[in-house]
Amino acid sequence: MLVVEQLVKEYGDLTAVDDVSFEARAGTVFGLLGPNGAGKSTTINCISGLLTPTAGRIAVSGHDVIKDGTAARRSLGIVPQELALYEDLPAVDNLRYWGKAYGLRGTALEDRVATVLELIGLADRAKDLPKEFSGGMKRRLNFGCGVVHQPKVLLLDEPTVGVDPQSRAKLFDLVETERNSGACVLYTTHYMEEAERLCDSLAIIDHGKIIAQGTVAELKAQLGARDALQLNGQFPDSATSEAIEGLREDIADLEILSQAEDSLLLTLSAASHHLPKIFAAISGAGGNVTETSLRSPNLETLFLLLTGKELRE
Repeated sequence: MLVVEQLVKEYGDLTAVDDVSFEARAGTVFGLLGPNGAGKSTTINCISGLLTPTAGRIAVSGHDVIKDGTAARRSLGIVPQELALYEDLPAVDNLRYWGKAYGLRGTALEDRVATVLELIGLADRAKDLPKEFSGGMKRRLNFGCGVVHQPKVLLLDEPTVGVDPQSRAKLFDLVETERNSGACVLYTTHYMEEAERLCDSLAIIDHGKIIAQGTVAELKAQLGARDALQLNGQFPDSATSEAIEGLREDIADLEILSQAEDSLLLTLSAASHHLPKIFAAISGAGGNVTETSLRSPNLETLFLLLTGKELRE
């Protein structure tokens, strides 16, 4: 349903998207996971036709976005990161507007609008103005406007930004409803827990490049059984590195992901079992551990392993 091949988008000397390729199928959620500024929204904007790619090819339902943009956009639904609502039009009229924009008329339009209002939990607020809504209600209406025409391919760009937990859970349910109805959903997020819950497969993107791609299970398998061990304190640079390297005979998969004067990030298997050895080595090198944080293998750990930094940095 959605094919992106060697997509490049440049702004002068800045390459926002750099040779990105992936495919997403009907009835699945494909995630683009990465920090702010990684190139997720730029990719979405190229797929939707809002931006013209510098290079590469994009096809939606078999239609080339550049060569046959009108046909491609007929299959698309878009829920942008920034709210796309008319604040002074009642909720029902916002939905009618977008339904008409995609060709719905008469009874078919009214039936679909009524269905979507129930779906997003705003049937009792249909005649109220969005400017009177909470942030979560606006996000749900924004979602409704993107699906009122029952798109085959749905683009969701950070749809839960700034919402309360209850509204976030409702939005998760809405995404799963679209997937279960057969839509191909492209979901961008910088929240690991969202990707792990919703996505059938995903690509991790950083600085415009895809650095890992596969199902959640496949990506976790890249870690093996390694944990991420974050240590804070004082760590003399070269002495600490030499001390950690000296532990490799006992801890074969031990790796330093990042090191600073006051922090040290390691990955290794069974980290809790090896803590006494690590603390002793650091102390022997003149260092001192004041705080310890241990994470089991997950997508956050994989991102740390691949980039050496936290996802939200």
